[in-house]
Amino acid sequence: MATQDKKSSADQQLVSLAEAAEQIGVSVKTIRRRIADGTVHGYRVGRLVRVDLRELEERLLVEIPSMK
Repeated sequence: MATQDKKSSADQQLVSLAEAAEQIGVSVKTIRRRIADGTVHGYRVGRLVRVDLRELEERLLVEIPSMK
């Protein structure tokens, strides 16, 4: 049974670290660092590591407020 902290698999879009890095414009090393420090969750699928692209975007992409 899943806890409330976990998203359902329908809400997740798991992608490889390389694909995620390309999508948001950072290095794979940056994504690995964010997994290590707990900013984002990493998911092991066999020997492969995947991240939820939506979670990554929510946690890493921060809007800069414009000054007028």
